Amino acid sequence: MDQTTLVYVMAGAITVAAAAIVVQAVLLVAMYLSNRRMKEQIAALASKAEPALESAQRLLEDVRRSAAEISTKTGEVLDLSRRQLTRLDEVLSEATARSRVQMERIELVLDDLVSRFQETTALVQNGIIRPIRHINGLTAAVRAAVAALAGTRTSVAQATHDEEMFI
Repeated sequence: MDQTTLVYVMAGAITVAAAAIVVQAVLLVAMYLSNRRMKEQIAALASKAEPALESAQRLLEDVRRSAAEISTKTGEVLDLSRRQLTRLDEVLSEATARSRVQMERIELVLDDLVSRFQETTALVQNGIIRPIRHINGLTAAVRAAVAALAGTRTSVAQATHDEEMFI
């Protein structure tokens, strides 16, 4: 390659490099301008969003305080409920125990009542009904003897009635 050609090639390379540098400079200026516009837009948006963020932060703090109060009150309600349930359990246990004692007493009273009723029934049976049957038997015997001595016969209905008394 001769020198002239080499100078032209170098001049062309330098021209291409210079053009690339100019293109890069133009792109950097465009990026700078775009960046500046974006910064202005973000600043405007930030000024609008700042009150909303402050409001959201206050709301979040209020919610935290309310949640803490609710949590405290819920804990108090649970403690009160536990105490009331403990008292209720004690009352129910005591009522159950008393009911058992009363049921046992009622059972004893009923057993005593049944035994006294049986004793009373036996006394009535032995003291009143048995002697009445004996007297009826003696009366029937006396009637039969008188009827036999008098010579009169008893009717079938009368004999059946007399037999039913002894059954």
